[in-house]
Amino acid sequence: MRYRFTGFDPELKAALEAFHGLFDIFQTLILKTNGDVERTLEFLRSMQEQGYIPSDWDLDEFERKLEQDEIIQRNARAERVLTKKGERGIRTSSLEQLFRGLRVGGLGGHPTPHDGAGGVEQLPDRRPYEFGDNLSQIDFSESVMNSVRRTGSGEFDLLEQDLSVAETDLHTSCATVILIDVSHSMILYGEDRITPAKQVAMALSELILTKYQKDSLDIVLFGDEAIRVDVRDLPYVGAGPFHTNTQEGLRFARRILESRHQTNKQIFLITDGKPTVIRLTDGRLYRNVGGLDPIIVARTLDEAVMCRRRKIPITTFMIAQDSYLQNFVEQLTERNRGRAYFTSPDRLGDFLFVDFLKNRRRHTR
Repeated sequence: MRYRFTGFDPELKAALEAFHGLFDIFQTLILKTNGDVERTLEFLRSMQEQGYIPSDWDLDEFERKLEQDEIIQRNARAERVLTKKGERGIRTSSLEQLFRGLRVGGLGGHPTPHDGAGGVEQLPDRRPYEFGDNLSQIDFSESVMNSVRRTGSGEFDLLEQDLSVAETDLHTSCATVILIDVSHSMILYGEDRITPAKQVAMALSELILTKYQKDSLDIVLFGDEAIRVDVRDLPYVGAGPFHTNTQEGLRFARRILESRHQTNKQIFLITDGKPTVIRLTDGRLYRNVGGLDPIIVARTLDEAVMCRRRKIPITTFMIAQDSYLQNFVEQLTERNRGRAYFTSPDRLGDFLFVDFLKNRRRHTR
């Protein structure tokens, strides 16, 4: 088949670059506005008026393109909102952005030292056959070539010593809960911490939905109380006027995981503040925002111990540097025998994804 190239269209190239540039900005702003399309489009126009977006980028055409591609649509009140395709596109974009910053070979399997149900994946490496190897893993092309190299002739004389088998990895299934702090401190002090938390959750959910379909992922938000939200709801999540009920968040996540059939279970806790509220046995909320209340701390640590007894490790991502908060996280990690990272919003994705991808695969023979 022959192809004829008639010429280069610089105007088309400029239009495509403008659309992709605007779309990247649009996806960032849609998270910061908690999924509000109208506000996001207003911000785009304001940015262009202030010179942050080139004046020759056609925003009217961009909005028409978003509707034409079914990324946004108008609801019954004639307001522009995200479609399911638009929500999925944000998850995909989040996944691509986060993995772009990871080391070469970033998107891979989950290594794990634990047994679990899952699928076997062949690796490019080969090794000599050993008694007990699965016959389906024999590489017959490589084995025949070994026979030819041994005999130096074209005669077919395949012996056991010629057999070569593929190395394999066993991918375990895992149940994960991402526990996101939505208390007021996640948007205080001039730093947006809720947006990267949402972006990481969306990226991880897209990874699991597309690559690890035997896994389960649940998103739990906690402020004064804990609630489960669907993955498609994440763009619309925002921090509210809430305190930080870490105890209830952990308890809620544990109960979800106890109902999951996967062998391996884990909690990713994303927070930036100290626990300030717990629910008492009579159902009342007990609050204390001044320092680390010993009653609140004790109940929260008790829940970490309960998770450990249920074989549910907690990996905490603390987006704060205060020494007394680090001390609390260290206690929680010790009681649970989990892991902790003291990170920043812009590095949250790196730490969480590396932690998720490791300890998910074990070498098999």
